[in-house]
Amino acid sequence: MHNDEGGNVVSIRTLKNGFAVGLLLLTVIVAPLARGQEEIARKVKSKVAPLYPDLARRMNIVGVVKVMITVAPNGSVKDAKVVGGHPVLANAAMDAVKKWRFEPGPQEATGIVEFHFDPAQ
Repeated sequence: MHNDEGGNVVSIRTLKNGFAVGLLLLTVIVAPLARGQEEIARKVKSKVAPLYPDLARRMNIVGVVKVMITVAPNGSVKDAKVVGGHPVLANAAMDAVKKWRFEPGPQEATGIVEFHFDPAQ
């Protein structure tokens, strides 16, 4: 055991337990995000390219926007959420991906779609 500055007794076991709880919480929070980093297994029937925002072009913003999407059984994009990327580019990516259509499937599918923005292209 160890006395801290306030005279309280702190045991190594307490520190280890706190560390274990922290790791458990981190696993609960991060694990679903890691699973969601997968690409969509369904084939895309039609894609709509994002329009490069004028502000981004003037500012010469280059980057990648990652969007987590949920595809309904009928192949439409049911839900979309930006999970990474420059905020100036995010709306263009969201507008485009909501218009995508996938092959139908027996259940919903979830995954990450990446949009690469470069004014030179």
